[in-house]
Amino acid sequence: MGQTTIRITENLHRALTKVRAPGESFEDLIWDLVEPYLELSPQTKKNISQSLREYDRGEVYSLDEVKKKLNL
Repeated sequence: MGQTTIRITENLHRALTKVRAPGESFEDLIWDLVEPYLELSPQTKKNISQSLREYDRGEVYSLDEVKKKLNL
């Protein structure tokens, strides 16, 4: 894939620098910020639908049940 240069203000650059993890590239940081707004994959949509059906059927676990199952 090719590369593109974008222009941002110094204020935005400072803000991005503050929130990125040590060693994290700006590209990785930007991907982390935009991914939630991108179209969900068909598999993700399927998983969400399945989870909602399970919830509607009452197939849920309390926090205490999860802790017990995970030996926490």
